[in-house]
Amino acid sequence: MNGKKKGKPYFPNNWEEYKDLDDSHFIPHTFEEIMAWKVGGWELPSSVRCIIRVTDLKTRKVTEHVYSRHSAAQAKVNQLIETPDIEFVVADHEEIHYVTQVNEN
Repeated sequence: MNGKKKGKPYFPNNWEEYKDLDDSHFIPHTFEEIMAWKVGGWELPSSVRCIIRVTDLKTRKVTEHVYSRHSAAQAKVNQLIETPDIEFVVADHEEIHYVTQVNEN
């Protein structure tokens, strides 16, 4: 062996430079701007068909599933519809759908 470590190379970052900057160097944003940019303007990579985020209503644990094929995502949605005590969100390139159970009391 040549004595060199294998693995990812180290890329230094400059976080201290940003931490030490005065607030005047940053542009303030409103809540509405952030919502429009990050929530209203979501983008998925072209290799991703959709993302399904499932919340267990009892434990509040969240799991996320990423699909590149429509058929696999549809099969997961079909399974989730039959699963009690969960809610889920499906996000694709055009829309976001929130699915929850309805209490019939």
